[in-house]
Amino acid sequence: MRQAYETETETEHGSAEAPRSGSRIRALLGTWRGDPGIWRRGVVVAAVAVATGLLMILHAQIPNRIGNVGSLTETFLPWLGLLVPVLLVLALLRRSATALLALLVPAVVWLNLFGGLLSDKAAGGGNLTVATHNVNAENTDPEGTAREVASSGAAIVALQELTGDAVPAYEKALAPEYRYHSVQGTVGLWSKYPMSDTRPVDIRLGWVRAMRSTVATPSGDVAVYVAHLPSVRVKLNAGFTASQRDTSADALGEAIVRDPVGKVVLLGDLNGTMNDRSLNSVTSQMRSTQGAVGDGFGFSWPASFPMARIDQIMVKGVEPVSSWTLPRTASDHLPIAASVRL
Repeated sequence: MRQAYETETETEHGSAEAPRSGSRIRALLGTWRGDPGIWRRGVVVAAVAVATGLLMILHAQIPNRIGNVGSLTETFLPWLGLLVPVLLVLALLRRSATALLALLVPAVVWLNLFGGLLSDKAAGGGNLTVATHNVNAENTDPEGTAREVASSGAAIVALQELTGDAVPAYEKALAPEYRYHSVQGTVGLWSKYPMSDTRPVDIRLGWVRAMRSTVATPSGDVAVYVAHLPSVRVKLNAGFTASQRDTSADALGEAIVRDPVGKVVLLGDLNGTMNDRSLNSVTSQMRSTQGAVGDGFGFSWPASFPMARIDQIMVKGVEPVSSWTLPRTASDHLPIAASVRL
């Protein structure tokens, strides 16, 4: 009877000799240690891991001569990090110590390049909030879009991809908050503070898609640029077609470097990320508010599933304090905003 009782008790409450999770892990490691093929398996996975790490390290060396493949890689560079968990699973399935060791290369490189973007670096003390939004020429709710951007509390708002038919709707929606404004071509600037020396900026397109204005804020004058650089396309027969965008970026950079006002803010859709070398004429002289003080990657396009931050707020002679993405509107881009200290 006693033997039967002990057997029943073990069945109900688990065997006293049932291995614990820690024991199972030790047993697994023991199995791996005794496996002669642990270093020979997974060579392909290890090679892909190392190649991914090298691709991220040496992205600037990828040539643009053929289809602008270098710029295309740099546009989506952060997404290469998704290969790390995929390769980790493959390494575990293959029970390959070689692959697991090789995975340290892309993991460390990715964290070095983008790890700083995972934390919120926002600070206080800003005295000027700005916002920018590519509103989309086919926007079906211009007034609602304008009100959404204005609700950010920005004192300066830049809009791109304005159409002649929609401009009155944006002007009507923003008039209660913004006393001063100017529309030049397909871009516009709205401000709570006086604007002067407002004019188009020639970015070598043949029509107006950029402008600048001196805004007299309570903390001093600021040169505000609004720009919508030409779109880029990925084509099977031509690769990443961005030559016109690159030419316009150079022209915009030249205009900013010559600006007589010491404090400069650039707002707009640059159709490129901060990693894209083709925007160096602009990015080399200005700071991205998102990169400096933003929370996360701040992807802004496409609005339905943001994959890249091609909408930018950049500053020169101005201290960024915080940067964030605004709620979705009827556009295919997300609006973005930033607080700066003059």
